[in-house]
Amino acid sequence: MTDASYTFDDLTVVMGTYNESDAITSVLTDIDRVTDGRADIICVDSSTDSTPEIAREHGATVIEQPPRGYGYAVETALSAAETPVVVTTDCDDTYPMDSLPRFLELINDGYDIVSGDRLYHGATAMPVLNRIGNAVFAVVASVLVGERVHDTTTGMRAYRRHVIEDIDWTENTGLSAELLLRPICRGYRTREEPILYTERLGETTLDPIDGGFAIAKSILTIGIEERFGITLT
Repeated sequence: MTDASYTFDDLTVVMGTYNESDAITSVLTDIDRVTDGRADIICVDSSTDSTPEIAREHGATVIEQPPRGYGYAVETALSAAETPVVVTTDCDDTYPMDSLPRFLELINDGYDIVSGDRLYHGATAMPVLNRIGNAVFAVVASVLVGERVHDTTTGMRAYRRHVIEDIDWTENTGLSAELLLRPICRGYRTREEPILYTERLGETTLDPIDGGFAIAKSILTIGIEERFGITLT
């Protein structure tokens, strides 16, 4: 156990949002229900629909910025959080907010990062191509970082805020992989925790082929940089 036992008052849930009006009410309602309304919520938004208005109505802090990609939005959200524990999630209702108490418990047990493993239970709601790609990413990443990882691109993780502040992040589409792999390589205590993954609400805006290539490139870049000290970015 660490010196500090954090509560939901010490937690911020952050997400990038882009035209998520179909799902955002469900996601924010679940966060409030699970945390008794005590967690802060930050949305970095580039939407052309009513997503930011809905988010504000549910008490979230909304930072609006031009669309620049996943990584820029999430990094902005992470930088805006002021609490000692920060949880990332996606705003498509695929991630279980009911896992927040378990994630916080594991942070209090001494982990620096708790990463939701969607593939443990099969992730049957995920398209087959995505499941195959994520399994391959995990194998390649495990070889590169020298430690077994199971889900490199999950969007749901809890971090001690100092981890976010200690590392210079370089990736955009591949930021989800970077947020796990660089800390592992640098010795931060990391735990992958199985989570349920459900079918998304609304349409995805990420092309699986282009996105897959970008993530694969990020994993290779991060692995080479961290294991061999060669700067590629």
